[in-house]
Amino acid sequence: MISFSKKYIYKKKVEIMGFNTLVNIPKTKEILQEYPNDVNMSEIDDFLATIGELKEKNIDDAVKAIFEGKLIVCSSTGKYVVVDPIPQELNRSIEPPSNENVLQGSQSSFIEDIDTNIGLIRKEKASEKLCVKSYSLGKRQNKKMALLYLDDKVNKDTLAEIQNQIEKNLKKELHNQQDMSTIMGFSPWLTMAKFRTSELPSEVVNKLFQGRVVLFIDRLPNAFILLGLLWDMFTVENDYNYPYPLMILIRALRVVGLLATLLVPGLYVALVAVNPGVLRIEMALSIAQSRQGVPYPALVEVLLMLIILELILEASVRLPKSIGPTITMVGGIILGQAIVDAKLVSNLLIIILAATTIANFTIVGVQNSLSIRLYKYLIVIFASIYGVFGLLAGIFFIIAYLASLRTFGVSYLNFNVERDVLKGE
Repeated sequence: MISFSKKYIYKKKVEIMGFNTLVNIPKTKEILQEYPNDVNMSEIDDFLATIGELKEKNIDDAVKAIFEGKLIVCSSTGKYVVVDPIPQELNRSIEPPSNENVLQGSQSSFIEDIDTNIGLIRKEKASEKLCVKSYSLGKRQNKKMALLYLDDKVNKDTLAEIQNQIEKNLKKELHNQQDMSTIMGFSPWLTMAKFRTSELPSEVVNKLFQGRVVLFIDRLPNAFILLGLLWDMFTVENDYNYPYPLMILIRALRVVGLLATLLVPGLYVALVAVNPGVLRIEMALSIAQSRQGVPYPALVEVLLMLIILELILEASVRLPKSIGPTITMVGGIILGQAIVDAKLVSNLLIIILAATTIANFTIVGVQNSLSIRLYKYLIVIFASIYGVFGLLAGIFFIIAYLASLRTFGVSYLNFNVERDVLKGE
């Protein structure tokens, strides 16, 4: 609801307009009262000119300012000024990250307010080279976006492409990550994100010093880091808090986790259904015994269990935090044991898929782990048709697809992007 109130300044009437829900109007009035009233000003417009830029009456600009949370002070002559008021407290406090756990390092995370997020970046790493460029996108709902970069690190050509892409889409609506992908010129059908999301200021600062460009969108508690690369799946800034050998070991485990997620379900199908002769006779007999009485072929068995695991993971996200872990754990144990006792799947498959699910969450980034979970279905289908050769063919197609991805001229598989591309060396 817009608040209209009349006030006398220098014995001349003015109108104050703004949203009660966005502006603390009483406190803002008190600030206006503190301006000296003993100055000799013949007109009220002279006073308004001292507190802001005096503008002619323009309804569209005034309405836009009100919707942005500003306060309008208007005189009887039709002129007005836009005042930055004392805002209502609508933001939550800075809290520890909920999606990216940090063992050693800063525990602050971004919130929904874009100005607070930019402040966190400045506080994390003060640098006179940090540049911030602000945009307002959308026709019906103006959404603020901020572009951050380090002037001495970023590649100027890449930066110019990003800025041009944003500026030519200023009229498009921006509500979510899909809208942002459209504005940046990315296809909405891409399974791999061309930007990396993070809620950690320390991670964002590290990427800025690598020459990346960072986008903030108001009311979204994440930073969007351009460019997104394959190596981002395995590295986080927090790794540098460990000794060098431990850092290498942790990153190697993430690579192993990605390979296990992609290959192990397909390898099971290939060795059980198509190429059992590859196994040692003892191993082949052991697997055959574990599948004794299972009525389905290996492909149906694997897909059935993968879909059940996907349902459990999705339910764990949607359930209340107080009961979610308990229900999913108990449900998974009971369901898994019941399926094995009913001879619908083998014991070995339960072990394989449990290990695969755990390995999937070693990958950095929620969206990256979702993409890898999608790709493993492709490999399972290829393996069920062509066996081990299908497994290799699936890996080949995935690598070829990733190699075809380019973001503002930079390949998704570029591992030397900081040295060769972003700095322009």
